[in-house]
Amino acid sequence: MPVAGWPIFRVPRLSRKACSLAVAAFAAIVSPMVALADESALTLDGGISATLNMPSHSGPVPAVLMLHGFGSSKDEVGGMYARAARALADKGIASIRIDFPGFGKSGGDAGDTTVDQQLDAAKVAFAALRKTEGVDPTRVGVLGFSLGGGIATLLASGSQGDVKSLVTWSSVGDFQTDFVSSLGQKAFDRAKDDGVVGLDLGWRTIALKQAFFESLGKYKLDDAIASYSGAYLAIAGAKDFSAAYPDRFEGLAKGQNKEVMIVPEGDHIYGVLGSDQRMADGVIAKTAEWFASTL
Repeated sequence: MPVAGWPIFRVPRLSRKACSLAVAAFAAIVSPMVALADESALTLDGGISATLNMPSHSGPVPAVLMLHGFGSSKDEVGGMYARAARALADKGIASIRIDFPGFGKSGGDAGDTTVDQQLDAAKVAFAALRKTEGVDPTRVGVLGFSLGGGIATLLASGSQGDVKSLVTWSSVGDFQTDFVSSLGQKAFDRAKDDGVVGLDLGWRTIALKQAFFESLGKYKLDDAIASYSGAYLAIAGAKDFSAAYPDRFEGLAKGQNKEVMIVPEGDHIYGVLGSDQRMADGVIAKTAEWFASTL
């Protein structure tokens, strides 16, 4: 449906590389949910909708916070986060995945989205996870997908050591550059002129205020990863824009336990919407193994 009050700016038809952020958001909307028998729905402070998964193992157990990508929701494209929660539980690791404010089942207006707002929501969820009964608060990690990878990196860098392990999937590496490539400079210009821009992404419309575009230039992920000293795994598809960043980030990260996984022939979403699930399954398995060995 159209966004009331102002014209809709149609996002230009872009290359596959430039469209990756938007494609992931669309895929998350049309993908089926993957339910887990041992999960529970929670509402955190600020109306943040969350799903908690606890393993059958006796506690206290390690845990992982999962942060979704731009315009997506907590189960993620192809149910990859729900599938990751199951893989983690099989290894005795708890997890919580959230809808950022304004998305999925969380309260709020998507138009109020900023990097700062999502970082604040991540901090709320991280604190709640560490206080969850049966979770060892000294062994908590974070997983971020696409834009969520950038938010996860910011959270880890400011955690004063509380984030013991960080994994990113197809992460943005420069908020400003990657979103100019994805949305187009005209969207940035319209938001600056009008204070808000209505974006027609092709399957839905979304209103983003100028505050969102301004927040993209506020944080430098090079600086964030350089201040993080925990374990670090960066996963990216060889055919995705995100593959340009992991090697540099691995070099900047301060910790000794760090690794890059580039998926051959991989796209932004690891082929998860196709019939061949080997790439997606490999990413999930590697992630579960990484957290099992570093938490």
